[in-house]
Amino acid sequence: MTVDVRLRRGRSALGFSFFAQGVAFALLVTRIPGIQDRYGISDGLLPAFLAAVPILAGAASVATEHLVKRVAPSAVLRWAQPVVLLSLLGVGTGTQLWHVAVALGVFGLSVGALDASMNMLGVSLQRAYGRSIMLGFHAAYSLGGIVGASAAWAGAHWHLGLFVSYLPAVVVLLPLVLVVSRRYADARPGVLGAAGEDGGKDGRPANAGKLLLPLCLVMACAYIGDSTVANWSAKYLQDVLGSSEQMATVPYNVYMVTTLIGRAVGDLGVRRFGAAAVVRAGTVVAAGGFAVVAAAPGPWVGMLGFTMLGLGLCVIVPQTFAAAGRLFPGGSDTAVARLNIFNYVGFLIGSPLVGAVGDAWSYRGAMLVPMVLVLVTLFYARSFGSGDARYGVGHERPRVVDVGRGGNEV
Repeated sequence: MTVDVRLRRGRSALGFSFFAQGVAFALLVTRIPGIQDRYGISDGLLPAFLAAVPILAGAASVATEHLVKRVAPSAVLRWAQPVVLLSLLGVGTGTQLWHVAVALGVFGLSVGALDASMNMLGVSLQRAYGRSIMLGFHAAYSLGGIVGASAAWAGAHWHLGLFVSYLPAVVVLLPLVLVVSRRYADARPGVLGAAGEDGGKDGRPANAGKLLLPLCLVMACAYIGDSTVANWSAKYLQDVLGSSEQMATVPYNVYMVTTLIGRAVGDLGVRRFGAAAVVRAGTVVAAGGFAVVAAAPGPWVGMLGFTMLGLGLCVIVPQTFAAAGRLFPGGSDTAVARLNIFNYVGFLIGSPLVGAVGDAWSYRGAMLVPMVLVLVTLFYARSFGSGDARYGVGHERPRVVDVGRGGNEV
């Protein structure tokens, strides 16, 4: 088997893993009311359960940073993804409060290892390809989220139990992820022309922390924006903009669809205009979306704002991971693991922050908070690469592995 074929298969296998993770996570978060009802979790206790998942995921991401020094990221992903799916099934199987506590704890730990190792593989594959493919992986995740949310809606609509709702996804996805895991490709190329060349342990420059900190801030702000849409869009449309209850369910679905579209075409934009330009454009569009939502006179204009948010925010997170790989070509696994923690930091901060500002001031005003935070990205756009770069460095490597030709596109 040639190296080219190995990388193509590794790319398609990793894309399926992103898809499966999107399905699993959407099935969990969109059935939270059902989980609360099944186990009798009080409104006061629910935030503690929800916060435990990202906290444990962050801890697992830290552990993964050290684990991949001994085993390949593909090995971590190979065991983490089945555990995520089985723990999801466990959430729907138990009958007592401690059952769901254990299941959610395992889910959080395995999701942290899964997210970190998936993005490690994605960053290393992108470097091996020599051109932007990272947004495509996250597009697969968005597609999985749409499929999972749709399945969860069907389960809630037909009043299916959690176990019955989760079982088909697990039965279908579990054997498939085990099969495709044999094709993961740990592409570990040598150092290319980037910041890591100026010395430092494991290819990391002496000022590694200073270089990574802006990306950590960008990641946290992006997820504050994302969690605002996930947790407040329905309430905002109904309570502030006066939409019907049925229409209030639409913004998040629109957001997910536009996220998928933006990521599906985003790699083309990076190859043509460079990562920094794409991130700047996405930031401006996202900030404009929050401004439109805050000023919207009615629900239809609010829907336009949430559409803009999907198109804008969707490019920031994948390109932040990619930028970490560019800055630390000899230590990208460590950089990705540390950066991944701020995914969960943003998720933890976003919803409570908007809720607190909304209660203290107004929910229209609260929408300006993530707008300002997202705009922080503009100050750190240089961290994503030079203005004319198509991959994040000053050139694009020859397309020795080009899956966009003939029948090999994935």
